[in-house]
Amino acid sequence: MRQTRIVRVRQSILEGNRARAAALRADLARAGVTMVNVMSSPGSGKTSLILRTIEALRERYRIGVIEADIDSTVDADRMTAVGVPAVQIETGGFCHVDAAMVRAAVDELPLGELDLVFLENVGNLICTAQSETGAHRNVAILSVPEGDDKPLKYPVMFRAVDALVVNKIDFLSLTDFSLEALAERVRLLNRDAPVIPVSCRTGAGLDDWTGWLE
Repeated sequence: MRQTRIVRVRQSILEGNRARAAALRADLARAGVTMVNVMSSPGSGKTSLILRTIEALRERYRIGVIEADIDSTVDADRMTAVGVPAVQIETGGFCHVDAAMVRAAVDELPLGELDLVFLENVGNLICTAQSETGAHRNVAILSVPEGDDKPLKYPVMFRAVDALVVNKIDFLSLTDFSLEALAERVRLLNRDAPVIPVSCRTGAGLDDWTGWLE
């Protein structure tokens, strides 16, 4: 009896994406550009953090942004409004971007005029952590209203990041969110990722974030 042949489509797709991501990362490095992939659930403050970072660092670094959304150019328009080169990826229903999508966006940026590129990924705590983009660093944002238990529910994301930004700490007094409990849960998954509390609204903690980034 002939054996059933198995085609491992997912493994092949992931391996191909990893190779494209590595090639893009190397090309960016040769161009002297660092790319940071920013991930979070919708509403956590990705756009706000990037805008605050641009405000803090634009005198020292030339910054560009790649925005990824299922639809609309709202966030990219906010970047261009402050004079930052921005490219929009409309995923058309995909819950994340891959290296091929990011490569197409990077090719639209004036890389020779940039030092730092932020990739604002699609709002999602699952798919985005599983797809390499070609970024040099991966950062997640968790906002206080989401709760401190997210590492228990979405461990893949918290294992994948180089840093975790906790946004909206100005809400701490209104919730039972525990920074200590969160930090311990993160340490069990990822001992190397710092937990950086900030408030994009008040500016608290932003120096710690930009210090880590630099």
